[in-house]
Amino acid sequence: MTGEKVSLTKEKETLLITLSAKAGESRMPDSLLKDRFAAEAVSRIDYDFSRLNVDRDMMIGVAMRAHTLDGWTRDFIARHPDASVLHLGCGLDSRVFRIDPPPTIRWFEVDYAEVIALRRKLYPERESCSLIGSSVIDRHWVADLPADRPTIIVAEGLFPYLAENEVPKLLRRLTAHLARGELVFDGYSRLGLALISWQPSVRATGARLHWAMDDPRELERQVPRLKLQTELLSYDPGAYDAKQVERLSWAARLTIGLFAALPALGKIGRLLRFRF
Repeated sequence: MTGEKVSLTKEKETLLITLSAKAGESRMPDSLLKDRFAAEAVSRIDYDFSRLNVDRDMMIGVAMRAHTLDGWTRDFIARHPDASVLHLGCGLDSRVFRIDPPPTIRWFEVDYAEVIALRRKLYPERESCSLIGSSVIDRHWVADLPADRPTIIVAEGLFPYLAENEVPKLLRRLTAHLARGELVFDGYSRLGLALISWQPSVRATGARLHWAMDDPRELERQVPRLKLQTELLSYDPGAYDAKQVERLSWAARLTIGLFAALPALGKIGRLLRFRF
């Protein structure tokens, strides 16, 4: 069977990095994500994933990040059975299938039109899940979101690729339209952004990173409705299940320990939850 051809480049191509990582981790016997949809999607795409240099440590690290964001989303849904989930820059992530929300939940996937078209080919349709083919920074699609439902906004691996002024503009637009909810995402300091830019997987795509955040409180000042609730440092071994950290190579565990001991390095990456 001929696979689906992919012609994504630069920032759009980076979605294949996270897809490859989640698929690879899901094939491991001790998988955390157990994401069969990601694994099946990779097998159906006509693309040389080896050029992305996604190694075991990256697979496990991406899975740990996704698992935390999944957990926050499940928690929000449990507290708000009439909620909406807004998945920004969804790429080919299969979060909606991993979480498997009840039909009372309205789920919205937003990404470029060509990415959404590829999603339609790779994943089955799902009741109460709407696909929006648009750049996240376009204005027109926001007005179609239900404003009166509690909403969790999920952005994984998205904000660093947006222009520096576009992230607060997007979040002000969304929080002005939506009555209440939460925002969960991964954020990186300027040093973190520089290190990510040098990762072989990112360099293979030619993608450029722009938006950095040295202090989460700065986002509160830029988007007044946002209030910080949870901050997990990416290199704090105490922030994750010890069994998951133990799955990493000795070199990765050594790096985590070193970064955790040095404040400037320990804060290069964060998982953040805000309320509004």
